[in-house]
Amino acid sequence: MQLTLRHTLRLSLGTPARAVAHVLLTPPSTPQQQVERWSIDMPGIAEAASFRDGFGNRAQLVSLVKPAGELLVVAEGRVKTIDKAGVLGRLQYDPVPALFRRATALTGPDAALLDGLADGPDRIALFHELMGRICERTAGQSQDTAGQSQSQGGDATAADRTHAFLGAARALGAPARYVTGYLLDDGGTAAVHAWAEAWDESLGWIGFDPTLNLCPAESHVRLAAGLDAMSCPPLRTVPVWLDGPAETVEITAG
Repeated sequence: MQLTLRHTLRLSLGTPARAVAHVLLTPPSTPQQQVERWSIDMPGIAEAASFRDGFGNRAQLVSLVKPAGELLVVAEGRVKTIDKAGVLGRLQYDPVPALFRRATALTGPDAALLDGLADGPDRIALFHELMGRICERTAGQSQDTAGQSQSQGGDATAADRTHAFLGAARALGAPARYVTGYLLDDGGTAAVHAWAEAWDESLGWIGFDPTLNLCPAESHVRLAAGLDAMSCPPLRTVPVWLDGPAETVEITAG
């Protein structure tokens, strides 16, 4: 599927004398997606330092001197997505999978989700069971929609369900990581979204979306991964932490 995306963020900075923006808005080319073109428009981006962070994401560090009260960032491009049944495999810049067994304050295990589950030779079946349990337990909660007001990391429901999956998978001894990206809906629009990737020794990283109870397919575009939502937001600044900025996402499929 060919997707054309335009993601606009309008962020209130206040009046700091200087700020540094950490930008994770460049989608990687993977077995599930091929980036045909991509650009980011924001003050200072031409002089930004570009590097791989500790999680293998392509990051940019932008210095903002006497920034205006509002920071406007526009990321746009075209991505071809391929349905691989959620299988991402092993990416070139991935750290060792064991890094993603580390628990964080947002990924504490839920004993109720773990009842009767144990790691074994069929990890994929285990992950599907865990995803189904989370989706069933939270079925009454609101789903992500493109029309909702959202923070950078997507709707809180998706973040909570993804953290629940990570906490349970890690408690069972399986590496699992948080993913931020975009989700296309049936109407052709999209929102910032979150899902999980869990490690299988045979297949590598496999995506699981506990908000939708399915593996990511052509409607998902991956941006970055980390230990939890706090470690891989699309954009953050120092010294100002941006929480819940106004933003719009526009996407068309062709």
